[in-house]
Amino acid sequence: MKIKHIVSTILIAVIASTLSIYIYHNYLGNQLIHQNKTTTEDNFSKVVNNITALKNIDFTLAANKAIHAVVHIKTTYSNQQSNGSYGFFFRGNPAMPYEGSGSGVIISSDGYIVTNNHVVEQSSKIEIVLNDKRSFKAKVIGYDPNTDLALLKIDAEKLVSIPFGNSDIIKVGEWVLAVGNPFNLTSTVTAGIVSAKARNINLSRHSQYAIESFIQTDAAVNPGNSGGALVNTNGELVGINTAIATKTGSYSGYSFAIPVSIVQKVVADLKEYGVVQRALLGITINDINAETAEEYDLDKIEGVFVGGTLEGGAAEKSGIKRGDVILKINNKLINKTSELQEQVSMFRPGDKIIVTLKRDNKIRKIELILQNRRGTTNTVAVHIESLLGAHFEEISQNEKDNYQIEGGLKIVELYPGKLKKKGVRKGFIILNINNMPILNITDIENAIKKANGAVYLKGIYPGGIVEYYAFGLEE
Repeated sequence: MKIKHIVSTILIAVIASTLSIYIYHNYLGNQLIHQNKTTTEDNFSKVVNNITALKNIDFTLAANKAIHAVVHIKTTYSNQQSNGSYGFFFRGNPAMPYEGSGSGVIISSDGYIVTNNHVVEQSSKIEIVLNDKRSFKAKVIGYDPNTDLALLKIDAEKLVSIPFGNSDIIKVGEWVLAVGNPFNLTSTVTAGIVSAKARNINLSRHSQYAIESFIQTDAAVNPGNSGGALVNTNGELVGINTAIATKTGSYSGYSFAIPVSIVQKVVADLKEYGVVQRALLGITINDINAETAEEYDLDKIEGVFVGGTLEGGAAEKSGIKRGDVILKINNKLINKTSELQEQVSMFRPGDKIIVTLKRDNKIRKIELILQNRRGTTNTVAVHIESLLGAHFEEISQNEKDNYQIEGGLKIVELYPGKLKKKGVRKGFIILNINNMPILNITDIENAIKKANGAVYLKGIYPGGIVEYYAFGLEE
């Protein structure tokens, strides 16, 4: 009986095995082979389609639109003071002028050109060389050190210009072209993709009001390309190339461009006012990370954290508090401090915005009226600041006590103008003009109006050194 049982068990096992092999070969095997074949064919098809898509990208139209609107900028300097440009300088005898170079972008057919501030600041002469080799002397319409932009004008008509695109809608991974004219060799084009958006690389970390929200690309940009165009595949301007990430001074992987959304606002202000109308929220802000979320019991890592509010500032007046998390400016999502700075930079003092924020993990919407740096909703005293080439702030009580003075107006930003030309330095506190006491910007306006052509300044530098300067309004 045991032998019969063993034989029957073996026979059942053999039959089951044979049946399994038969089913696999005639049904499951064919199905798996078909599936593998289909998967392989699908993957191959995707690869072919991707290669075809890349092959079908045509940069020639965009390049052809851009190259004729990008110019070479030659700058001349009267002494050995560097302008901090990413271009090249050719220095010789210290008593002799020296030169710098960069790129610029024609943005209108009547000769307006945008470039980087660091390309032209402190220069005594600016020459524009077009892609067709024609040369023009340029006039400076205005500078904005806080965004590193400058607007120039040449006396020419019917020029080829680049239309503005929309930097808000470009995506990471999208193709872009960097176009520059660094060595006066006619325009040069390189291609890459958008690597990141809203990058802050602390390029202007010494300026309290600097705005950095760069488009990062891997398009090759080298010294001399500063001020050139970043364009999309339609040939529209989406950025102004400004900086490279490098330890050697040459391109090594990443370059950074100012978004055209910021460029358009700066250009409009410089055209209309001569200086940029900067709107401020009046808050200190920080990015939110896991530690911040845990410390303040936030339910999500999102938005921008309000670290404090300025007394009398727009945020405090509207009810924004320390510990709030800003999620949106109008309908634009905010997840980085650089994104917040970029969005606020689109507005002028006096503009109303809607701030969506989270407080105690509850959503609120607050209407806010933006202010200028002086805490008002007015446009700044444009003609005076543009004429003198400086931004001013009223001094603090500590400074009054330290210098034993009743008041004064401190120079917090300095760019080409009458003050810099006469050797005035940043930090100088103007005490009086033509013997008229200066306590605020209105006092400067009144003093200049009554100056009758000649201006005499008395002021004090940090450390208590008193200095005097004189210049003519028609110089």
